[in-house]
Amino acid sequence: MLPIPERVRTLAATASVAKLSVDGAPSPARGGVDERGRPVLLVLPREPLHGLSGDAVVAVNLTAMRQLGEVTHPRGLIEVQGWAEAVPESEARAAAVAVAAHSAEESLFEALERFGERGAPQLLRMDVGQVVYLTGQESGLLDADDYLGARPDPLTETAERVLAHVNSSHRAQLTAGVSRQLGEAPGDVWLWELDRFGATVRVDESLVRFAWPTPAQSGLCLETALRGLLCSC
Repeated sequence: MLPIPERVRTLAATASVAKLSVDGAPSPARGGVDERGRPVLLVLPREPLHGLSGDAVVAVNLTAMRQLGEVTHPRGLIEVQGWAEAVPESEARAAAVAVAAHSAEESLFEALERFGERGAPQLLRMDVGQVVYLTGQESGLLDADDYLGARPDPLTETAERVLAHVNSSHRAQLTAGVSRQLGEAPGDVWLWELDRFGATVRVDESLVRFAWPTPAQSGLCLETALRGLLCSC
């Protein structure tokens, strides 16, 4: 399995902002995650965070989801706790792109065009204090250094593309391969997670992990390793 800090960062990289609390009170939530894993927020005038930075205690809940057929399941829940700070003007465009990936708000253009004006929408980001995570059977707490010092799995983009393809077009092969590995006929089988260390398969309501003999070093190696599971005999 991926080390926990890397796994949490990988989930955060594809997660959406589901909930925002400011000093313990709920607030409108719209945003994304920047390249360092920090939540980035678009805040409108008259919202609690507008005009504030550095003083407000903020908690941002991120959810990473997995679409299996017609049903969406949570892969991981992450709560980033810390403080809000203004995004520097030199980084505002990148922050807006991070928000737009999950929330295509018209106000993003105004936040850029009127950057720094008192009544304009603002782009804020988290000064991370700690991160609480719940993923699969694991839960715990990461301090800021462990979370920010980790990087997402470098094969994530390939893994997500391959996973979606297998689940849409090759579930029969996946089911046959898992059946041979388990020595029994499984129930409803989906590919749940895919990374350089192995694959996690959802069998009915259970998660079963299949580790690669050696970690995959490239997208091609990852596809070859997965093919071994699908075609195992």
